[in-house]
Amino acid sequence: MAIESVGWRVTSPVAGRPVNRSAAAFSVPADRTTATATATAGATEPASLGGVLTLQEMGADTVEDREARRHAHDMLALLAALQRNLLSGVDNIAALQQLADLAAAAPIAADRRLAATISAILIRVRVELARRHT
Repeated sequence: MAIESVGWRVTSPVAGRPVNRSAAAFSVPADRTTATATATAGATEPASLGGVLTLQEMGADTVEDREARRHAHDMLALLAALQRNLLSGVDNIAALQQLADLAAAAPIAADRRLAATISAILIRVRVELARRHT
């Protein structure tokens, strides 16, 4: 297939069919008050539902999960710092020791998904520590 031109296709992709451009056209309703009321009603319902769901998720987070999430973020930050140091040619033994300490003291999360994520992060930490013989 060769590129013939730049822009919208003038012919139908299926041979023998006419191009129908009216289906993709934009139009404004004649009665603007009805259109505005409909758009406003449709926009507020999902936003309020999303807010309620967010509040429920935030309220359901246990203290153990918040601590485990913070711990996981700390391990990820140290892994990123080790990667930057490796790319710049610096071997940071203190960061490796801090990473080993964080991995040894990793809290257990109550949320299954969070626990699985932390487990994956711990595996990556152990791989990095094993690569550097710490």
